[in-house]
Amino acid sequence: MSREINVIALIKGQERYIFLYDDDNRLEMIRTLGRYAANPELSFSWYDAAVLSQKVRQEARRRALQNRFKAPQPADPEDIF
Repeated sequence: MSREINVIALIKGQERYIFLYDDDNRLEMIRTLGRYAANPELSFSWYDAAVLSQKVRQEARRRALQNRFKAPQPADPEDIF
């Protein structure tokens, strides 16, 4: 089974914040956004963290709804019979 990687990015002027995470680490991703916002050496603000964490949660809900109505697919066509 392959694991999908989610990407979320923020561009602020010349700075680029790019985050990669999988569904199993979604909560850790949100915590990381908070740590970045709390770091006074970064231009990453609490507003940025709030917006990106909302996007992370929205994507999780979208995937949950999408997967809710998917029928499981057999790994091998011969498994059908």
